[in-house]
Amino acid sequence: MGFVLCIYEENDSFDRTPMATLRNLKVKTGTCKRLVKELHSYEKEVEREAAKTADMKEKGTDPYDLKQQENVLAESRMMIPDCRKRLEASLADLKGILAEVEEELNQKEGPEIEEARTVIGEVDALFQTTEA
Repeated sequence: MGFVLCIYEENDSFDRTPMATLRNLKVKTGTCKRLVKELHSYEKEVEREAAKTADMKEKGTDPYDLKQQENVLAESRMMIPDCRKRLEASLADLKGILAEVEEELNQKEGPEIEEARTVIGEVDALFQTTEA
């Protein structure tokens, strides 16, 4: 039984960093996109549950059922700040990895980079409209 010993010199071109970093950029971009969808989903859910709660109040629904519906609405509302916080963290990660790609790899163009910039712009705009 034998084995093969591979030795790479320091300046050998066996470096996976550029591909790994671009892959990481794609992952972070996808995470931001998913969290934006999740945030919109929670916002729609709050609207639906608020309308349902108001409808139940109008119809004079049983107080116990109304209380349960108010609890559902409160839980839905609590998910929005949590999702926003995760989106903010994900956005910071995406901006960091984009800066790393642009600086360390000296790569300023490409589909992954353009998509990341687009997502960053969309998320920044989302935060600006919700804060105003």
